[in-house]
Order: sequence, then structure tokens, then C-alpha cells
Amino acid sequence: MPCVADWLNNPFSIVQGIFAQNVPNSDWEKKVTEYFKEKLKENNATNWVPSLNDVPVHYLKPNSLVKFRCMVQDMFDPEFYMGVYETVDPNTNARVLHFGKYRDVAECGPQQEIDLNSTQTVTSERQTFYCIPVPGESAWSVVVLNPQFYAYISANQARVSPSTSYTPSRHKRSYEEDEDMDLHPSKQKEQHMGNSSGGDIHGCVEPKRLETEASAGHHLISPNCSPPLDLNFPLPGEKGPACLVKVYESWDSFKVNDVLEVYGILSVDPVLSIVNNEERDSSALDPMECMDTAEEQRVHSPPASLVPRIHVILAQKLQHINPLLPACLNEEESKTCEYLNLTSVYFVSNFMSELSPVRAELLGFLTHALLGDSLAAEYLILHLISTVYARRDVLPLGKFTVNLSGCPRNSIFTEHIYRIIQQLVPASYRLQMTIENMNHSRFIPHKDYAANRLVSGVLQLASNTSLVVDETQLEQGQLDTTGVHNVTALGNLITWQKVDYDFNYHQMEFPCNINVLITSEGRSLLPSDCQVHLQPQIIPPNMEEYMNSLLTAVLPSVLNKFRIYLSLLRLLDYSISDEVTKAVEEDFVEMRKNDPESITADDLHRTLLVARFLSLSAGQTTLSRERWLRAKQLEALRKARLQQQTCVNGNEL
Repeated sequence: MPCVADWLNNPFSIVQGIFAQNVPNSDWEKKVTEYFKEKLKENNATNWVPSLNDVPVHYLKPNSLVKFRCMVQDMFDPEFYMGVYETVDPNTNARVLHFGKYRDVAECGPQQEIDLNSTQTVTSERQTFYCIPVPGESAWSVVVLNPQFYAYISANQARVSPSTSYTPSRHKRSYEEDEDMDLHPSKQKEQHMGNSSGGDIHGCVEPKRLETEASAGHHLISPNCSPPLDLNFPLPGEKGPACLVKVYESWDSFKVNDVLEVYGILSVDPVLSIVNNEERDSSALDPMECMDTAEEQRVHSPPASLVPRIHVILAQKLQHINPLLPACLNEEESKTCEYLNLTSVYFVSNFMSELSPVRAELLGFLTHALLGDSLAAEYLILHLISTVYARRDVLPLGKFTVNLSGCPRNSIFTEHIYRIIQQLVPASYRLQMTIENMNHSRFIPHKDYAANRLVSGVLQLASNTSLVVDETQLEQGQLDTTGVHNVTALGNLITWQKVDYDFNYHQMEFPCNINVLITSEGRSLLPSDCQVHLQPQIIPPNMEEYMNSLLTAVLPSVLNKFRIYLSLLRLLDYSISDEVTKAVEEDFVEMRKNDPESITADDLHRTLLVARFLSLSAGQTTLSRERWLRAKQLEALRKARLQQQTCVNGNEL
């Protein structure tokens, strides 16, 4: 591991140096950004910045440089802070200028006081985002992203198992006193004995802290025995830290549900919890002193040990979340993320040269997963590389929702299909469409005005997430009002690629780009762009054993090629020449003449989509006559299957 410089361990010293050299010139802020941007370009330096996604917060040094790959779940109101302030020594009247940027609490010496009336004071504004790990992020994505730190933390966790109780001294021990504790085991024993009396999590004996791996399914108990703190993850069972990300520049370029990579200074100052508790106590005594409700203060100012703060120095909206690909894959994007490792041109050209064998291997792999059905495997590839590339008024172009019908009812088949998709894409979620889930789950995010926050729902997902809706779990039952709203929201997401967030007095449209695959026994109750009926060629005696052996037989290097293939092709540009457009129009007119009743405008649109993704799957960014004919052939085979099926209970199989 390279020598860690001050800019990584103690970024405040760098900021202080630049501030001191440039005051009162306001350019010091720009110079700080440029300094860290240049540092992150050197020798893959980004790989050695600790990530909150991988490293539990108690292993990280406060006020050090960290990175966080996250989704913006909510945006809080802008806040004002003292960008520059002056302190004065009452005894000597000596005055010192300080910077307040990248800090939560203003600092001054023991004999100094802040001069609130100083003419040197500069009031600035910053935006706070409530950020969470990317919902449904695959385990392989986390390991690939930072293998060095993953291995490092695994080794450290084997050496010492940290307590989940939070005290300031325990917090420091995680990164300063491990060695001392190893040399003096009695200290460790005494500390654990001292903490044992606080075992009752409901007893208010001691504030409790869960580690970074805290599950979203559990609420965290915050100090002073206030109600449980909900980390507000959209999906049940999610793990990872939630952070308050404080952005100082260009925050207007970010919006809710964007996926960001931020580099900033970690703040977990225990003073924050004390200050916030005092504010809550004073507002309870005199409600006029604070306009915020107690609930809003609790949500917007949670204990830093549970929800750390990151003061952003550099932030980049991610084009994709596959760690196997360079962050930027075209010139325009590269201009805005130049501090990242840029090898995109070489990467794309090298991979495109071996695209055909990768596609053939992936087709074979998915054919085996779909029990020998090569046609269904073809359509699954097209589905997995589909993406919304543009919108015409309200119509999203490029979405390709596939309904895979003919799946065995109440079988583990659909679960294993999801497991395979989970191994191929960076983010995914399996939604079991049971009556209970429909009636009791919260699909649509809604605004909580008491806490002044956006309460998440299952459909608050990052762009290009694969959503597998398992309709084989659906049984007879009654949908209540919530269930009807949830099913309607699912239908709107599939048809319009948007989710209407509930703001009580009105709804607000949030466009999305979610790949939806519906597995069902008969034709789905939900809308889809394409129905493919499964025709198994093999029936394994033990489905679980068959699927497990399929995954273990694939080499990790081959699996990584599949992952790169599916993510990269989504990002390629595509066009149709005037010549081919004219040929397609003439072909469609001829098809209408031969079969005017069954060939519709929807058929043309679907065939053009299939042709688009067929071309991209072969690495071709323009439509050729050959790909158009192949698309027509695939569509003919798919329709022939559907026509062969009989109707059972009113559902076409």
C-alpha cells in the first residue's frame, strides 16, 4: 500500500494551508477542489480512499477523506453556515480568521471566542442530501469495487470484534487503540465488562449504535430513548450506512434518485448529538424558539454515530454503477469526471473486439438457466441490455418489459432465475407479488410533512435496476385499497417508466429507468412490451442442484465478462440510416398487405425494438438488413409459440 499522505488522513491541514495562503481572496475554495482533484488522479489514488460502502464507520478516522457511492433518497432544505469567521482572544485582543467550510461545528482555541459581529464573517449556503447505498446493489459489485479494503477489513474483523455500544472513547479505540488493546487484553476485558450492564436495548442505560452493516429491516435506537430511528431504505432487508451528504457547489445538477460518487471529509463528531439533543430540549420548553418540530429535528439531525456526515469536496453523478467498467465511457462524460481513472477508450475498443464469443457464451449460459429454451434466452439478453434512451412527450423510448410466462407455479425456478440475474447486473430486486405484499408493502414514496422528509417506497430505485416481479406467487385473495394503488403504481412504472410520489395534496411524477421482468404461469396481469412463453427442453430431477451447479460451473472471469457485456451495451449510441429506414417502411407495408389483421403499429414498434437490441447485442450501433430480418424471425417464432398455447381459466399461457 502506498504511503498515505496528509491529504488522505488529515485533509483539514491541506485546506487550512490553502486558506491561510489565499485569505482574503475567495479563490481559496476553488484551489482546494483543484488540489484534491489532482491528487485523486495520481497512481490510482481513488482506490486507496476508504469507502463507507465497504468499511464500517467505526474503523474510519474522523475528519479523514472518504468516498461514498450512494443514491440521493431525499433532499433537505438548504442550510446557512459561517464560511469564514473570526475569533478574538479577550485577553490579548488577537484576532484569527477561520474557515467554516467542510465543518459541522465552528472551532476556536481555548482562549478564543467567535466574534459574531466581525466584518470578516462570510455567510454561505450548502445543500444537504440524505443518501443511502444503491438499493438492491449486488454483493459482487461491492467486492469488485474495492477488493483491497474488503480484504483488509475482513482481516481486521477476524482480529478484533468491535463492540456495538457507542461511546466517544470506544469510537476512538477502533482506529487508535487496537494495538494497545492487543498488548493489554485486561483493558479490553474491563471495557467489555463495563459495557455489559447496558445490554438492554430498551433500557436507556447507554446509547446504542449498530455497525455499518445494520439492516434496514431494523430501526436503530438513538440516544435519549427517542423513538427508533428509521434509516429510510426503500427495500426491506437492506444493509449499509445512511449519510447526510453536504454539498457546497453545483447541487442543482443533482436530483432525487441520482447515483453519486462523492469524495469528502467524514464528520462523526459526538458534539453534534449533544447539540441536537440540547436544541430538542430547549424547543420542547419553548416551542417559539424553534420553527422545526421535534420529529423534524430528529430526522434531519440524527446522531452522527448512526448517520455520519460527509462534507463533499468532489462529487460525480455516475453514468452507471458497474465497478468493472470505467466511470466515464465517452468524451462528454470524461470532461466532468476527470479526477477518476480514465481508460475508457482503450477499455471499450478492447472489449468490443471479443464481443461475439462473450455473447455466444452468455446465450448458452442463459439457455441452460431457462431449461434449454434458446428463444427465451435470446429475449432475456435483449431485455437485460434495454434502457430508456429518450422520451417523446410522455412516451419512454427503449423500455423492453418482458413477461416470461409458462413458469412453474410455486416453484423454486423463478427464485433461481432471479439469483442468476442478480449475478449478472449491479442492482436488482425480486418483488414477490403475493396478496400480503400487495396489501401491506409501501410501494410509492410519500412526503411526511411532520418530519419534513420523503418516506421511501419499494419503487424508489436507481436507474437501470433490474426489477423481477414474481407473479407465480399470486394466489386468490382480495386486494384492499393499498393493494390496488400498489398494482396501479407497478403498471404505471412498466408503461410510462414513472412513479407518482405522494405529496398528500398532490402527486409529483418522478421519471425512472427500471428494467422489469415479469415471471408468471399464464399471461401476466401487468402490462408488458413482450410476452415470451417458456418451453423447457429439459426437466432436471433436482432443480436446486441443477441451478447451483450452473452457477458454480462458470468461471469468475467469464462471469465478469457477462457483467461488462450487459452494462456496456446499454451505454452505446444507436442509429438507423435513411436507407434502412425506407427499407423497413416498405417491408412493413408489404407485411400489412399479406396479413392486415394481425400486423399492427405495435408490432412494428416491437420489431424495431428487438432489431435495436439485437444490433447492440452484436456490437453494431446501426441497423443492418440482416439484423432486421433476424428480428422478424425471432418475433415470428415468439408469436407462433403463443398461438400454440390454449386458454386456461381465461389466461393465455
